[in-house]
Amino acid sequence: MSVDYKAIGNRIKIKRKSRKLTQDHLSEKLDVTVGYVSQVERGATKISLDLLCRISTILDCDISYFITGISADQNNYLADDFTKKFSQLSKEQKRLIVSLIELQLTQNKE
Repeated sequence: MSVDYKAIGNRIKIKRKSRKLTQDHLSEKLDVTVGYVSQVERGATKISLDLLCRISTILDCDISYFITGISADQNNYLADDFTKKFSQLSKEQKRLIVSLIELQLTQNKE
C-alpha cells in the first residue's frame, strides 16, 4: 500500500479553508514557508508524521482524517469495513453479531 500524498494534501487544504485559514497563516503557525505548505497541499512533497500531527492540532482535526479521509468522529466510521466483513459471515454468525449489537445498544440505554 502506498501513501497518497496528493489526497493527504487535498484534505489539509479543505480543512484549512473550512477553518478560514490562509496558507500564509498556517505556514506561520507551523514555522515553515508558504511554498512548503503549497507543496504539501498539492502532494508535490512528502509530509512528515510530526508535521501532519502539528497540522491536525492546528486545524483541530483527527490525524486519521488526513491519512484515510475518514474521521473516528464521523457517523459512518468503519462502516465500509464492517459491511465487507459482515458479508463474509454465515447466516448464523450474522444473527450472533446482530444479537451482540442489540445487547450493546440495550446496555447503552441503561
